[in-house]
Amino acid sequence: MENLFTNKNVLVTGGLGFIGSTLTHKLISQGANITIIDNMNPLYGGNMFNISGIEDKINLILDDVQNIEVIKPLIEKSDYIFHLAAQVSYIDSLNIPFEDMDINARSTLNILELCRKYNPSVRIIFSSSRMVYGKVEQSLVTEHSDTNPLSLYGIHKLTSEKYLLMYFKDFGIPCTILRITNPYGPRQQIKHNKYSLVGWFVRQAMEGKTIKIYGDGRQLRDYIFIEDIVDAMVLTAANQKAIGEIVNIGSGTSTRFCDMVRSVISIVKNGQLEFIPWPENYEKIETGDVSVDISKLHQITLWRPKFSIQEGIRLTHEYYKKNLERYI
Repeated sequence: MENLFTNKNVLVTGGLGFIGSTLTHKLISQGANITIIDNMNPLYGGNMFNISGIEDKINLILDDVQNIEVIKPLIEKSDYIFHLAAQVSYIDSLNIPFEDMDINARSTLNILELCRKYNPSVRIIFSSSRMVYGKVEQSLVTEHSDTNPLSLYGIHKLTSEKYLLMYFKDFGIPCTILRITNPYGPRQQIKHNKYSLVGWFVRQAMEGKTIKIYGDGRQLRDYIFIEDIVDAMVLTAANQKAIGEIVNIGSGTSTRFCDMVRSVISIVKNGQLEFIPWPENYEKIETGDVSVDISKLHQITLWRPKFSIQEGIRLTHEYYKKNLERYI
């Protein structure tokens, strides 16, 4: 993957967050000229520490991606846009429906309109979510599986996907949609449990707390380590075959929720597990077992995940042992 982005102008929305900042480190190492726009909303994980060591190599804009006057000149000069800015909690989306719509759907439409008018050749890579599938009946989720999101978060992510595919079809704006499963790893926001639970559970275990999980915890999830995610993102962005495509990004291996928690406790060597009843109405947005087909990603890029769930948890724990105070 060396030097694929040398001297390319890359805009990363939400670039101070978990995925965006890790992607930025990767692209900087490949010689890209990076501009980050991030509004540093404390709920969503924007963190200046995430770009520690590369601050002088980034054009950092602390503003809202929805600010047209600010983002317009950034789009005009970009070769690539990684659109990662998002409201990240599917649980919160019901309580903040219009904010979720603005951040997770309207911002995408704004960006596409600016691209159409001022830079229609820019390549857009959009971070979508496995939440667009909802509760699936198939044993293996492919990119052709039905989309029946159970949350406003999933609905608005799917809306962005529709916008992107329409602008590709009608105006030729090249895009790639990446449906990410359950991301975790260093630089993840762990102030609360509304984003990736792996990091939150690592924190709870480090603090010697009881990790409480709903039901029997036997639901399957595809957990994918952050370094694997950004490798896949970079490879798809650099591959012409991915233009106009929806691509699943996952590890391809599903783990029972309770086994993930047990791995956290075992690796951190602290904490304990307790099973508790489901809260009222929570099961309505529970998607059940998730097993994701990642063969399309491999066919396009030859990418394969490098990190097992145990290795990923170990690396996450090592990171927070050194930097916990920066994330709580």
